[in-house]
Amino acid sequence: MKPTPTFCKTDYNFLRELILKSKNSTNAKEANQLSQELDRAVISKEDELDNSIVRINSYVTIEDVKANKQMKIQIVLPSSSDVKEGKISILAPLSVAIIGFKENDEVDWELPAGIKTLKIIAVNNPSVNVS
Repeated sequence: MKPTPTFCKTDYNFLRELILKSKNSTNAKEANQLSQELDRAVISKEDELDNSIVRINSYVTIEDVKANKQMKIQIVLPSSSDVKEGKISILAPLSVAIIGFKENDEVDWELPAGIKTLKIIAVNNPSVNVS
């Protein structure tokens, strides 16, 4: 069973706004998936949020469980995304798959070639908020 995502109120509200603005964009499918994740999410107070939870601006090490390959990314706002630098937009399928989850969670990531299982190995949250 898929773990339940957790968000702080600030990120939750920010992501809801972002989804509304993205409805007609090329990311409509991802925005819809993110909306579904937010619908089932637990909302936590800012100061009570576990530091190992993937948030906006998090640096995350993830592992493809089957291939036993790790990669490091940072989840950023769409305007800051740069795949060469490992900065992945919050509306990219990979970010949607892991946002709100924490270290040691395993999540399924849907790809055109099939479903991959990803394990969140490490999360580093800078102490700066998006708001």
